Amino acid sequence: NARKSFRDIAKELQVSLTTVSNRVKAMERAGVIQGYMPMIDATKLGYDIMAVIGIKVIHGKIVDTEKDLAKGPGVFAVFDSTGEWDAIVMARFKSRTELNAFVKNVLDHENVDRTYTQVVLNITKDEKRVLV
Repeated sequence: NARKSFRDIAKELQVSLTTVSNRVKAMERAGVIQGYMPMIDATKLGYDIMAVIGIKVIHGKIVDTEKDLAKGPGVFAVFDSTGEWDAIVMARFKSRTELNAFVKNVLDHENVDRTYTQVVLNITKDEKRVLV
């Protein structure tokens, strides 16, 4: 919780305020903590559709293609992957029409051979934090 004070954290962990401050600063310098962002509920903003899209890329064009796909509307993650699909794109959309347009746009990309789209029906866990 980025809004929790160092004093509250120190009390909870039973360490000094200086210890908490020094550890946080050290993690920031090391790049472990890269920023502080609000946790947004996308569904409350109307993004009710989440899709996981497997992408088969023409040989040797993965990095450039992933950079292009990452710019797409609603895209919040792009991963290299092993197995049948070269890349995985995760994106949120307000409607099936938006999802359809996005997938067709991806298929029009010169380096994309084919795609496979799955729509997320329910989210049991979507953890953003890493416990340290």
